[in-house]
Amino acid sequence: MDDRARPTPLFTFGVIADIQYADIDDGYNYTRSRRRHYRSSLQLLGNAQRSWADSAVKPDFILQLGDIVDGFNKGHGASERALDTVLGAFGSGPGAAAVHHVWGNHELYNFRRSALLGSRLDTAPPRADGGPGADIYAYRFSPFPGFAFVVLDAYDVSLLGREESSEQYRSAMELIRQHNNNEDLNCPPELYGLQRRFTMFNGGFGKEQLDWLDSVLSSADEKRERVTIVSHLPVHPSSTDPICLAWNYDELLAIIQSHSSVVCFMAGHDHEGGYCQDKETGVHHLTLEGVIETPPDSNAFGTVSVYEDRMVLKGSGRIADRVFLFP
Repeated sequence: MDDRARPTPLFTFGVIADIQYADIDDGYNYTRSRRRHYRSSLQLLGNAQRSWADSAVKPDFILQLGDIVDGFNKGHGASERALDTVLGAFGSGPGAAAVHHVWGNHELYNFRRSALLGSRLDTAPPRADGGPGADIYAYRFSPFPGFAFVVLDAYDVSLLGREESSEQYRSAMELIRQHNNNEDLNCPPELYGLQRRFTMFNGGFGKEQLDWLDSVLSSADEKRERVTIVSHLPVHPSSTDPICLAWNYDELLAIIQSHSSVVCFMAGHDHEGGYCQDKETGVHHLTLEGVIETPPDSNAFGTVSVYEDRMVLKGSGRIADRVFLFP
């Protein structure tokens, strides 16, 4: 059945990742292999916003998958100014779609975790909803009966945004030092394969958050909900370069694989993007291409239409069209 013959979707949403706006000249990634377009990322966000606003069926909400402003803003004293600019480009007022913000490493380069909690980038409902903990940015929302989204905090265990005296920081340092002996912890360990994920720009999911997710998915199983999980860091090795994987991706994958409700996992962080379908569960793992490394004459956003049996991603520019049949 083509899209013209398909009935009206139950709901739609937009997706965009790694905008990393900064009012500075273009530069390159860490290995100087790909160009980064700091100023024109704002133009590409504008393209996405206009497309969503002009759609015959407008998105009910937008998923911003993390790294909304670049870490270079911090050194220029421009973190708040850059954030004001990008959030202004997302639009506001009647008719503007709600945005659900995911936190990535660049949010934590610019702001302390304590400052992010309760900020404009904190789109979680009131913490009294039974979330995983006061300083863990993870929550569930349901845009339509029978469907739920879970936003995860991939830097719960991290060297970024945490006070050096905190248990989370100590746990993160102990973990990373088991695998990475480099003086610069942003430099991956001199190993091959999945061990390369142990860098400072990645992080992991703490036990409290994992237990909370397990409980949320158990409830969704009972209700026969279809759940999409979103995180800045990918968790399936076949959906990303290993250097972009969450530290304890295997623990989170094991939880997903033990539940019937999860249909899709969406992430950013790997600007090249990626996709795979888990052979065991049928869960789709989508890593969205990053705006920051998209040329100004292209685009990097998508619109997802959700039906009873599938989600249909209509990509723009670097993002390919895909159909995610539910397991």
